[in-house]
Amino acid sequence: MLYAIGDIHGELRKLEALIERLDLAPDDRLVFLGDYVDRGPDSFGVVERLIELGEAYPCTFLVGNHESMFLDFLGWSGSAWFGGDAFLMNGGDRTLASYGYFDREDPSKPFELPDKHRRFFERLVPYALDGDYLFVHAGLGRKALESGDLHYALRRSRMQDLLWNRTTIDLPHQLGVTIVYGHTPRSDFGVRWNEPFSIGVDTGAAYGGPLTAIRLPDETVFQVGADELEVDP
Repeated sequence: MLYAIGDIHGELRKLEALIERLDLAPDDRLVFLGDYVDRGPDSFGVVERLIELGEAYPCTFLVGNHESMFLDFLGWSGSAWFGGDAFLMNGGDRTLASYGYFDREDPSKPFELPDKHRRFFERLVPYALDGDYLFVHAGLGRKALESGDLHYALRRSRMQDLLWNRTTIDLPHQLGVTIVYGHTPRSDFGVRWNEPFSIGVDTGAAYGGPLTAIRLPDETVFQVGADELEVDP
């Protein structure tokens, strides 16, 4: 089976509980839709767990706008890394704290990610296509969506749209796939059903909502909310 997992945002405990709930088989495939860092308490731990999952199962990791801001803030260059000036205003301080950024013995030295984390971030992809489903973090640009040609739409999609665009998520299209995305939670933290065109599975895990996975193609939803986690003593 194929599972898509919405925005985690440093919520390691929810991630652990959700993965346990999925009861994965060795050949199950996982697509993570980006935004692994910021806002939640343990971005470092989330990335560590994702690396472990990538070693145990066939996984695809998309880049989200929060990874883009984080790595731009750290000085990375490339088309996927931008918006670092907004990083701290979007929960980036909690990411830095989880990485020990503020506890360095010599803050004047450049901060370096652990090697395996650097390799993880380097391998993030902007989108993934699997059968009848297209996975993106945020959305497609309007012209790309309206083209009616999936491969043209992907070639012409700007990174800014893939990581940030919220304006096209509810629009019908003729691309021949269902777009599964994160980035835009509903006010009630529900799944954004807009079939056959799109399904949004960012359900506000960092704001008190559940962390959500959807199993494909039967479109069964799995969720873990804060009220289901054991309270730390």
